[in-house]
Amino acid sequence: MEPTLAVSSKALRRQEVEEGQSKILFGFWIYIMTDCVLFASLFATYAVLHNNTFGGPSGAQLFSLPYVLAETMLLLTSSFSCGLATIALQNKSKAKVIGYFFLTFLLGLGFLALELREFRHLVLIHDSWTRSGFLSSYFTLVGTHGLHITIGLIWMAVMMIRVLKGGLGTYNVRRLKMLAIFWHFLDVIWIFIFTIVYLLGALRV
Repeated sequence: MEPTLAVSSKALRRQEVEEGQSKILFGFWIYIMTDCVLFASLFATYAVLHNNTFGGPSGAQLFSLPYVLAETMLLLTSSFSCGLATIALQNKSKAKVIGYFFLTFLLGLGFLALELREFRHLVLIHDSWTRSGFLSSYFTLVGTHGLHITIGLIWMAVMMIRVLKGGLGTYNVRRLKMLAIFWHFLDVIWIFIFTIVYLLGALRV
């Protein structure tokens, strides 16, 4: 009886762990969906206010497509390296996981630095979020994405330290997979921002 009870106890614990992991993953996807709603509302606000320049400059006068394209390439490349990190994660290669996530971190940091530099430039030429409805919606939308990038970078740094110290255990692997989904989600949001805000804004007369 004792071996049977031991096996039953182990099976019960395994089931509890799997159920707990499923709940965590479900909660994470709910968070992603709420973020989708958040960004959808910000895009809708921008769509309403993008022509409300209040006599100030429009996107065509402010945006530099080569500069924004450099930002975009950094983020797209970081998404690619994040994908390589996920492949390394499946192969249980600790060194490659850390290496690819570190590269992703550097590329994301470069993207964030360019974005902050752009914001600083606009503030210095007195075209901040207080200038018009257009700039207010622009700073809110792009700034919210930048805030998410910052959170992703902090999360990435913490996870790299955890993997370095604790290896690729079940907990770390699950968190890294969720981090990769989060990072790819931000990449998709940026593609919409690049197209709707910068590309259409720069081409609009």
